[in-house]
Amino acid sequence: MRRGKLGADDPQLWLDYAKSDLALAKNGRKVAEVRMGALCFHAQQAAEKAIKALLIKSWVPFPKIHDIGELFQLLPTNFSPPPKVKEAAELSQFVEKGRYPLDFVDVEEKDYKKAVVQAETVVKWVEKVLRVG
Repeated sequence: MRRGKLGADDPQLWLDYAKSDLALAKNGRKVAEVRMGALCFHAQQAAEKAIKALLIKSWVPFPKIHDIGELFQLLPTNFSPPPKVKEAAELSQFVEKGRYPLDFVDVEEKDYKKAVVQAETVVKWVEKVLRVG
């Protein structure tokens, strides 16, 4: 964990939070009572916070939204995500689907695994971009 001056305008702090959400998404499956939808929500949060770290690094203001596709559109052209990273826009479905009991029972195992991979892809890409940029 990073130490020192931390603030809401610190991209590394946002990335630290993204990694925390990713760890919850990946490791929560070990607890029987944890629903896969909740883990998918944390996967979505990991991707969202990682992208917001890049926006902060670029001094791009962003609204309080959770739509990953919209956040990708706010990125400067020099931070244009590759197609594999852009696939994570699908994670936006878990903002509500993963948190609330709506018109479904729960997320399927294959969807959970895909969500974790997508979130991990975004977090790793952002880490790389932040190191270079």
